[in-house]
Amino acid sequence: MNTSYTLGSMHLKNRVLVASGTFGYGNEAAPYTDLRALGGIVTKSVSWLPRQGNAPTRIAETPAGMLNSIGLANVGIDAFIAEKLPFLREIDTEIIVNIAASTTEEYIRILERLEGEEDIAAYEINVSCPNVKEGGLNFGTRCDMTETITRELRRRTERTLIIKLTPNVTHIADFAKSCENEGADAVALINTLVGMAVNFRTRRPVLSTITGGLSGPAIKPVALAKVFEASKAISIPIIGIGGITTWQDAIEFLLVGASAVQVGTASFRDPDAAVKIARGMETYCREEGVEDIQDLVGALHIDAGTAAPGFVKAREQEKV
Repeated sequence: MNTSYTLGSMHLKNRVLVASGTFGYGNEAAPYTDLRALGGIVTKSVSWLPRQGNAPTRIAETPAGMLNSIGLANVGIDAFIAEKLPFLREIDTEIIVNIAASTTEEYIRILERLEGEEDIAAYEINVSCPNVKEGGLNFGTRCDMTETITRELRRRTERTLIIKLTPNVTHIADFAKSCENEGADAVALINTLVGMAVNFRTRRPVLSTITGGLSGPAIKPVALAKVFEASKAISIPIIGIGGITTWQDAIEFLLVGASAVQVGTASFRDPDAAVKIARGMETYCREEGVEDIQDLVGALHIDAGTAAPGFVKAREQEKV
């Protein structure tokens, strides 16, 4: 039975990775799980300079999820290379570095600095960052900005290039298509949804930044729909993210078109969650007689007579 996957120049032993920002730099979770059993580790975001992030309160629990407004706190590129990368190199699994930046030039500088380092399998580009040259507008909410970032980074690396997309747009398929057109090897979706929590006693927002990113089981239906939408528009692989807590969730993402998945918020509750999900997927395939897990990708059965009109129309147009 085959559960592995080759994505660009990166070879994953299974289809389960841990999501950026939820697993630190790997060493934090090492005492609690077998890092070698993961398909890959996506690091906490790395920026050019260290970032302290937003002031507290910056995490809030919500029904079936959590809000965060960490502000991309991280050690910066110098400390990442000197202090974090040596540990990651010793793990028998693929390492994907998540890059965050405030300008196109910063994205380029970080990637070019990392190009000289060994044992990095891929880059995941966080385009949900605010562009300081555009008045704080997120790179990932305009197709032209997403295209520029993808094009400029593609020119500078032969490593696997993954663009992580925000769901806070009207049509995520348009952004996925832009990434494909500019040479991305894959897209990862979704990043967090915009959310808010209020303390009714103090009559104040819970988070210091008022709004934050909503993650956890609450966003899974949105994530499934976004992956399904994108899968109809592009031919490059999709990495599904959003509310995955069980192996059943992961299988659902494969069925709607994801080739791999990332486990995020679930790791806060159980650092071993991603490994358990990978093992559960393998057991499912064995019990269902699935020889190659790739056969599940996009294998959702849809009755054209009952499917949503928009999807039926899209499918009919594809056949023309």
